[in-house]
Amino acid sequence: MLHIYDTATQSLTPLTTRTPGEVSIYVCGPTVYDLPHLGHGRAGLVYDILRRYLEYRGFRVHHVSNVTDIDDKIIQKASSEGRSPAEVASEFERSWWEAMDALGILRPTATPHATDYVEEMIELIEALVEKGVAYRTSTGVYMSVEAVPGYGLLAHQPLDSLRSGARVSMDEEKHSPLDFALWKLAKPGEPAWSSPWGMGRPGWHTECVVMSLGILGEDFDIHAGGMDLQFPHHENERAQALSLSKKFARHWIHHAFVEVGGEKMSKSLGNFTSLPDLLQKYDPRAYRLLVLRSHYRSPMEVTERTMVDAQEALARLDALARRFEIKRGAGRNEPAYGTVADEPTSPPTDRISASQEVGEISSHLPSPSEEGRRRFIERMDDDLDTPGAVAVLFDLVRQANTAADSGDLTLARSLVETVEELSRAVGLDIGDQEEKPDNEIQALVDKRSQARLEKNFVEADAIREQLSKLGWQVEDTPDGPVLHRKLEHR
Repeated sequence: MLHIYDTATQSLTPLTTRTPGEVSIYVCGPTVYDLPHLGHGRAGLVYDILRRYLEYRGFRVHHVSNVTDIDDKIIQKASSEGRSPAEVASEFERSWWEAMDALGILRPTATPHATDYVEEMIELIEALVEKGVAYRTSTGVYMSVEAVPGYGLLAHQPLDSLRSGARVSMDEEKHSPLDFALWKLAKPGEPAWSSPWGMGRPGWHTECVVMSLGILGEDFDIHAGGMDLQFPHHENERAQALSLSKKFARHWIHHAFVEVGGEKMSKSLGNFTSLPDLLQKYDPRAYRLLVLRSHYRSPMEVTERTMVDAQEALARLDALARRFEIKRGAGRNEPAYGTVADEPTSPPTDRISASQEVGEISSHLPSPSEEGRRRFIERMDDDLDTPGAVAVLFDLVRQANTAADSGDLTLARSLVETVEELSRAVGLDIGDQEEKPDNEIQALVDKRSQARLEKNFVEADAIREQLSKLGWQVEDTPDGPVLHRKLEHR
């Protein structure tokens, strides 16, 4: 059974779901006003890995991730560039999905946009005002956090402590500096919608609570996002739902930051590297592997050294797949087993299913593949211990190569199939891409083969180096030379 660290309880807890065999997940998505950075890439990968693993275990996953397409930052960007907020949001949403697709991240099953839910947000705010937990000022409508029992759960601080640590509010009409905007009255030239309180737009904290409950329903299973969203964003979502007596998320998951020199990577700090830039320089799969090698609740630093190291490790996976003629492409943007369909998915019968415990003893001595699969699941079930799972994966790679070298091809093939299965379970598509060399490259390969036949190894080595500079690597096998694309940063 999967156990996750629940931020609300600050403890490792078994995942309990509203509906047996199904998992509902809401992940706070992008505010589309700039290019995505490496932290956004990590966020997308962490929850893609969670989703894929759940589907691998046979769960049907409903994954919702919103798009904030109206926000102060979008308005400011549009104003500075003389464009409309809609144009800015549209441009950077395209950039977002291009980067996510390049990383092999599965598209969410629903991607609601804030501007499509304004009417529902107004209805929620009206209900909060009628209940007496929200109030109107000359600048908008605010939520009174003192009216919310247990406010501060996700911050793990009582209300008095939060109040004493809050900055002095610039709005003298607010009852408390912690009170947050539900509706912002529009300034001249800003996008605005009609409401009972005047033309304006909803506050950021309101959109996610409306969309998560509207699409997934009450008591959905997992609410996820970065640690920076824990407070106040997620706390304020929770406050609105509870104030209306609605059951909100069962579990809260938060991932750590990508850091540069020990600091969180962010646009506001100006220390971010754009995700598109990284993906032009490195194989996108290397970034997934780097994320897998870091536990999701621990900070992760991306450097030239860590990326090159990840690419070298990825090359070892590809080399094993190539040895057994496994090609990339199958499952690149699909879950390892099953999809979100009309019927719950089921894992293959030779694997440990979601209803089984990894400690269950089989009636026969487990094979190396079965033992590797058991160890992999054991690590993943322990709060998504992806570093431990990756270690298991590379141990299976070592065993497979050893078996192949000793001539035990039956065992080797079984281990390789398990490596491919488990790699796909976390979204790693291994092996060479189907790409044939052009006539010029093939001519160089043929010329090198002839040089080797003539024992002209100086010329053969020179041609190998020439091919390497052109992005191709030659491996000499008993069946002749094998050519494949080099895995290296560009």
